[in-house]
Amino acid sequence: MQVSVTDAKGQLTELVRRAEAGDEVVLTRHGHAAVRLVPVKAAPDRKSRRALLEAARVSGSSKATPGPNAARSQDFLYEDDGLPG
Repeated sequence: MQVSVTDAKGQLTELVRRAEAGDEVVLTRHGHAAVRLVPVKAAPDRKSRRALLEAARVSGSSKATPGPNAARSQDFLYEDDGLPG
């Protein structure tokens, strides 16, 4: 639903309720969309953040593939005497 900013002043409480219920509420200024009212998502608690991070860690470690040792990864740039090749 679209409502002008002027009209929204008198019905802000109702518009907020509708936005919280999932209705798209767009406030317009001079006939052009200016802002959208959307409900605020609840911040995740500590336990759910930790679970998300743990899931990402497990997923990442299961996808990791063994590769060359990072300490030796640029050896191809240098000759046997240690100078750039």
